[in-house]
Amino acid sequence: MRIVGGKHRGRSLAAPAGRDTRPTTDRTRQAIFNILAHADWAPDLDGAAVVDAFCGTGALGLEAMSRGAAWCGFLDIGRPALDAVRANLAALAEAGNALVLRADATRPPPAPRACTLAFLDPPYGQGLAPRALDGLLKAGWLADEALAVVEVADRDPLPLPDGIVQVDERRYGDTRVAFLTVRRTA
Repeated sequence: MRIVGGKHRGRSLAAPAGRDTRPTTDRTRQAIFNILAHADWAPDLDGAAVVDAFCGTGALGLEAMSRGAAWCGFLDIGRPALDAVRANLAALAEAGNALVLRADATRPPPAPRACTLAFLDPPYGQGLAPRALDGLLKAGWLADEALAVVEVADRDPLPLPDGIVQVDERRYGDTRVAFLTVRRTA
């Protein structure tokens, strides 16, 4: 697994041993970032604040940082995953631009800043994505008009909480990637 674009392109990423982490493939990550670079509804990565929930190795957040994001919050409950994220941040000299938290993305702590881009790659088949979107909204992690990129199994339902609308969706093998925007109503 490696960074596929930006200033850290080609750099290898550490991953925890075992099967608890299912990293987004390089190919899917490249496709996601190609969409983000060209879609008129995608936020500008340059200087962006990002949250990578269920971060695993941190590949999505690190990819965003490689492509210009200024800051990323990484959330996961697994210590091996967080150790891998910290090692990857250190290897890329990005530790000063990140916050690594052992936290449940469905009940995250209050956000230190609102993010314009969020990545959610929860374990498949557990219905965690909608709960995490709701939790991140309530805890202030998602700015108004933020974009959430959510990976779920192709057959997993993805009911959206109030204030979230889908703007696009793509399929990559057994993975469905939904692009969602925060649209709060008064």
